[in-house]
Amino acid sequence: MQRFADRIDAGAALGASLASSFAGVVVLGIPRGGVPVAFEVAVALTSPLDVVIVRKIGAPTQRELAMGAIGEGGAVVVENDVVRSQKVSDAQFADVVARERDELERRVQLYCGAKERTNITGQTVVIVDDGIATGSSVRVACQVARLRGASRLVVATPVSGVEAATRLRREVDEFVALVVVEGPFAVGNCYEHFEQTSDEQVLNCLERGAARW
Repeated sequence: MQRFADRIDAGAALGASLASSFAGVVVLGIPRGGVPVAFEVAVALTSPLDVVIVRKIGAPTQRELAMGAIGEGGAVVVENDVVRSQKVSDAQFADVVARERDELERRVQLYCGAKERTNITGQTVVIVDDGIATGSSVRVACQVARLRGASRLVVATPVSGVEAATRLRREVDEFVALVVVEGPFAVGNCYEHFEQTSDEQVLNCLERGAARW
């Protein structure tokens, strides 16, 4: 399986693969780890960079397992099969959503509160994450982009699971993954260096992206 050195390396490779096919688009990165990848894509496409903020709803006893995701503007995706298999009650689900909504609002204020959002009404948007395992976060990001008026949705990622890729190809206008992995996998295993991205790194990418326009 192909491995990337880090998110910058992955973003540069992804941007190079997209450069000949996409022009006049807006790139939306999913914080936090998707933003450094999205920055490199935006550079390659000579496109503006913004964020689409979502939060995974992790199972109470297995937080990496997504029961769904929430996004700006009230967008929500629920993975009912996971909720049932984990025997999660309505109250437990609501508790996790409330906790994640607090973090979602914190990130909206931190990343977007001091600047005007990029107008994506009628635009083709390229939604970028550093990897897609279940697809819940990206699917809710697509909901948010549609609510913001995007006319065409492209999802692009360095690495995706095969089931998520199959599902997203049906739900968006175009799906691009440099590597598609069979079976369960951890996104971090596809990178040599996969440290957690900080708020400061996200803000730095957004500032550098804004400085190019």
